[in-house]
Amino acid sequence: MTHLDVELKKLKQDMNDMFALVSSQLEKSRRAMIDFDKDLAREVRVNEKRVNSFELKLDRDCENIIALFNPVAIDLRLVLACMKINSNLERIGDIAEGIAQFVISINSAPDKELIASARVIEMFDTAITIVADVSTSFETEDTKLARNVFMKDELLDEINMAANSSVAEFIKLNLEKINQSLYMLSTIRKLERVGDQSKNIAEEIIFYVEAKVLKHKKKAEKLSSDSDV
Repeated sequence: MTHLDVELKKLKQDMNDMFALVSSQLEKSRRAMIDFDKDLAREVRVNEKRVNSFELKLDRDCENIIALFNPVAIDLRLVLACMKINSNLERIGDIAEGIAQFVISINSAPDKELIASARVIEMFDTAITIVADVSTSFETEDTKLARNVFMKDELLDEINMAANSSVAEFIKLNLEKINQSLYMLSTIRKLERVGDQSKNIAEEIIFYVEAKVLKHKKKAEKLSSDSDV
């Protein structure tokens, strides 16, 4: 095994650890909100520093591999993909911290009727599943699983689209809970962005494994179609 192989193996393991840390943050923010556990929410905030430190370490490791070992082909694609995936994971960590901050900020437990009508638990579970899927896809180099993320993200988009009307209806009947309702709407928006970040990760996995660039592909196809008209 060459020095480059050793470094790449370590990089992949560290990326798996980053996936696990961010997934844990998201799961803890879910439990903190559902159980109204402020202590757990504070733990998420504290752990966000670990996520940020890990992101910086992984970026440095990727830069060092490129500078010292001059990887090519699939090895180079792995390092480039890791740099972008690392950034996406850090943003998911930010989202988990933002939800935890919501739990810390409110004075009473989130209304169960509001949680149900806005389908927040369903959205949380879907987001957590999507992150788990891209984590497994990266570890196993399973591009089919990565592509399934695009379909699952559609559910997050659907719930997000319906959130305005469901939350507005709740506010009409519960004027004293306006602040809580707005926080919940913000949580829904954040969870929708987890899907967007996960789709970016899925694209990078496909790029790494198959050498296919999916980013902006649909836009390019549309521009090409329009030019033919």
